[in-house]
Amino acid sequence: MSSSRIRALLGAPDIELAKREAVLYLNANFPSYNHLQGLDAKFCESEVSEAELASNVAQLASSSSTVDALIVKAKSSAHSYVETAQNLSLLRHSLSDELVDLTDGLSSSMSSEPGSSTLLEDIETLHRSLDDLQGVKGYAQVIQRALELSESSIQQIRALSPSAPITTSSVTQFQTLQAFVSNVADACSFVEDGAGKQDLHLVEFLRRVLERTWVDIKKSISMPLLDAAEQLKWPMTVDYANASTDQRTAFERAFLRLLQLQKVSEIISSPSGSRSEKDGIYPLEILVQPVALRFKYHFEGTRQTNRPDKPEWYFTHILNVAHDQRTFLEHVVQLLLNSADRQTINAWREFTRLLLPILTNKLRKTVPSLLPHPSLLAHTIYQALQFDAALRVEGFELDGTLCDTVPKRDGVAAEAWPGVCDIILGKKEWFDAWLDGEKRFADNQYHDIISAPDAWQIADDEPDDVVVGHDLKTTNSARRLKALIEQITDRYSPLPSFLHRTRFLLSMQIPLLEQYSSRLTSSLDAYETLSSALVRAVPGALGVSLGMKEDHSSTVNIEHGRFTSGVEGVQRLCKALLSSRFIETAMKVWGEDLFFLELWTEIKQRPALRAFAQANSALHPSTKQADDESHDTIFETLIARYEEVSRRSEDVIVQQVCAEIESSLKPHLSTTTSPNPGSSPKANDDFTLSQTLLAPIALLSTHLNYMRATLPPPILTSLYRRVVSRLAEHLLQRQILYRGSITAVEGRAIRAEHVLWVETCRATLLQAFGGSRSRVEAPWSRLTEAGTLVDVDGEVREKIANATFGGIDEDEWEDVIIEVVGSSELTREEVGRILRRRE
Repeated sequence: MSSSRIRALLGAPDIELAKREAVLYLNANFPSYNHLQGLDAKFCESEVSEAELASNVAQLASSSSTVDALIVKAKSSAHSYVETAQNLSLLRHSLSDELVDLTDGLSSSMSSEPGSSTLLEDIETLHRSLDDLQGVKGYAQVIQRALELSESSIQQIRALSPSAPITTSSVTQFQTLQAFVSNVADACSFVEDGAGKQDLHLVEFLRRVLERTWVDIKKSISMPLLDAAEQLKWPMTVDYANASTDQRTAFERAFLRLLQLQKVSEIISSPSGSRSEKDGIYPLEILVQPVALRFKYHFEGTRQTNRPDKPEWYFTHILNVAHDQRTFLEHVVQLLLNSADRQTINAWREFTRLLLPILTNKLRKTVPSLLPHPSLLAHTIYQALQFDAALRVEGFELDGTLCDTVPKRDGVAAEAWPGVCDIILGKKEWFDAWLDGEKRFADNQYHDIISAPDAWQIADDEPDDVVVGHDLKTTNSARRLKALIEQITDRYSPLPSFLHRTRFLLSMQIPLLEQYSSRLTSSLDAYETLSSALVRAVPGALGVSLGMKEDHSSTVNIEHGRFTSGVEGVQRLCKALLSSRFIETAMKVWGEDLFFLELWTEIKQRPALRAFAQANSALHPSTKQADDESHDTIFETLIARYEEVSRRSEDVIVQQVCAEIESSLKPHLSTTTSPNPGSSPKANDDFTLSQTLLAPIALLSTHLNYMRATLPPPILTSLYRRVVSRLAEHLLQRQILYRGSITAVEGRAIRAEHVLWVETCRATLLQAFGGSRSRVEAPWSRLTEAGTLVDVDGEVREKIANATFGGIDEDEWEDVIIEVVGSSELTREEVGRILRRRE
């Protein structure tokens, strides 16, 4: 059936057409009345047809719904097929492109574009990747196995009953883990790469797993000990005698179980790597943990007790813990160690050693923040040194601990404890920062000392500062410099390393002493520069004068002569002399001190220290040779420099005093030694002392009085002898030896003048010299002898002349002179010249 027919049948019925067709049908079948007999039959047929039609209509409706469903399904299938066709078309194009790519991939890499690879090369790359993945899988399996063994090891320990002893059979799983790690390490041993042979990271990881497993095992066993210690009020002071029996039993059982575990670890060689400062006796390690927690709470948080300017607080805290628990450790813990065959371990020392990492960790965290603050850094280091000293006084040392040997450092024996301070001092950057801060502080102190208004005033005697064995006055600057040097010594003397001590000596003390010596030398240079050309040429001509400028304004001309003449000039020289002698004497005392003797011995014996010291010119040349037989001291060269300053100061003082007195004597000598033709005194004429002599004698008395009040007896005696010897020689030459004839009256006057000189000195210095007249008169002996010779007459003079000009030998001549004059200081030739001068 065509589609047009179907649409026609589906359309609405046409009534008019139906009527026309019915009329045509009746006309055709019933043309006359006679034909109506067959109407019933036709009617029946019509009913039958109607029934069939109704059935067909029903079937039509069913068919219509079926057709509609089929149409919908057909449309859906058509759309699906269209999409499939499109996808297939795209797939065809994609396959075509892949076919082209595969075709190109199968081509030689030589003919491909740069950067591309062939299919074969890609397959090889995939194979390598697959091998890598297989290796990763093997790594993962090894790690999985190690972790499983680690977990089983811990579970095996946890499964033990609290009363069960710990033996090697208690850690079989851990031993299996050990063997597994060892096998892996042997299999991997080393691997070659571009950088050479290196340990595989897998082996390192397995070793860390092994170590961590043992730590967990130890932690599992340690829990009962922590609980028992808490019952004993640990870490407070433990009153073990008043604890209950159950508490003591629980503590001792837990303590001994940890010792059993440590013994097992030694048998099976448990992993410890390189022993760290935290490793020790297991139960003591556990007892340190509560102390560390309390320390962290107080000194590593935000509490007021955590102050960078109060390091003594946490040092004192650890020191108190070690002190407070000593009785408990020595009387209880030590017995437990002894019962476990640990007699070689000192419980208190081992416990104290395990406390030290708490402080070292604190210092490692704190010191970097203190480097910009030298005062806080220095304070922290001093507190660390005091802590070390306090522990040593308590009796702490590494002997009797598990860490009884340490690497040898310069200046520290192999078996010695370097101290907590070694954490700071052992790091060059931190030590250099401290040394630099100390040097700046010392330099500032030195400049304050030199620049002080009273720096060069003679200091009052202070018993605490007097140099041992010497009653020596000095200036404030010298006294303060000595105190500064000793303060520096006190700061670095506790240092355990001789290298550090040497650096302090060479960087701080030696430069300060050199600077002070240079300052004294420069002051003498300035004094000589001002005095040599001015004072000697025109003595007393320099002073302060007022002048007028052209604009009628006043001016003040400061002339420096008054600073270099008279008592004031000698006073300045005495200050330089006393300062240099004081520091010189102090250095001699320091050089004999045990601290500096030990340091000097180490410098000479150790090549490294000797080479370091040879770069400094202020140390004694013997540092170039390790001469153990020499008896020099570390300050020998500096002492020689200060001795030179002292000698130079004395020379300038002698020169200054003698020059002023000689200059003052010129008018007197000019008057008394010049011939006067108009006068012919008789031998028995009286004489009077010249008024021109009073000024030089008064000047000498003034100088001697000042030196007596200022200088100590040894220096005063030396200067007095030198001044008087030169002055006496000057008078001897000018008054007697190198002048014309001398009359009897002049002889008596000369002798009287000499007596006056001696009496002036005796009146001034007799008490200072302990009442010894000979010490006062000895330097005048040549002059007094000459004065006696020019005053003798008669038989005495004849006897001396016969002995001098006769043929007797020297010994007989000296006996005659001593018999007549009382001394024989002049030579025979000088006596003869004096006798010839006398008329």
